[in-house]
Amino acid sequence: MTSPPAIFDRRAVRRQRERAASRIGGVTPVLGELASRLVDRLDDTTRRFARALDLGGRGVVAPLLQARGIAVIAGDLSPRMAARAGVPALALDEEYLCFAQQSFDLVIAHLSLHWVNDLPGALIQIRQALTPGGLFLATMPLAGTLGELRAALLAAEAGLSGGAAARISPLPDLRDCAGLLQRAGFALPVADSEEIALLYADPRTLLRDLRDAGEGNALSARSRQIPPRALFPTALAAMPREEGRTRVTLRLAFMTGWAPD
Repeated sequence: MTSPPAIFDRRAVRRQRERAASRIGGVTPVLGELASRLVDRLDDTTRRFARALDLGGRGVVAPLLQARGIAVIAGDLSPRMAARAGVPALALDEEYLCFAQQSFDLVIAHLSLHWVNDLPGALIQIRQALTPGGLFLATMPLAGTLGELRAALLAAEAGLSGGAAARISPLPDLRDCAGLLQRAGFALPVADSEEIALLYADPRTLLRDLRDAGEGNALSARSRQIPPRALFPTALAAMPREEGRTRVTLRLAFMTGWAPD
């Protein structure tokens, strides 16, 4: 059996999340608001959950689950980020989950699976870690997320150097998300989307927020060369503006799947 291509440098992902653990407070309000939208979907079922796994929640998911009386274990590729959850936590790799089958009746992965190389394999392992009738909830950035920044970087770099390096991760579309759930064996797979516009008075804050969230460039094929000094100022200046602020769009998939009962 062949391994999936290593599109993402998992060691780079771990390093970035380790560094971000001490400065993620600045983006916690946005991460927390998005996590609340995901966790609130538990209100759509009469099922009650006792044991949950928080995969990559960056300290915002576990408290929401605890407030509902659910016992939580947190896991993250970064030990320091995992410890932010304030619950029993461990460093783990989503591509090689270390749990016995039927360990949890709820697994939540909030903005944590888009750096996984073998996403179908990770979803299968998550489904196997669920008890029969257990629930999986996830958010995943979709194609079009940071589209304004992507386009501006491509145009700016092409103008400055005649070429463009890979700087923003490829992302799935909504149909891919539903298909991945079905392929992994989840019952009643559902994927719907929300579009969130963020407005920045200073566009440089966008780059800082991405860094502080641990969302830097971790592509295996990323350029190791220092980018032209004018690249980011040129790109940020060219991004669209709304109400006098720089606009950037987040397109998120909200994914739901049940372990077959």
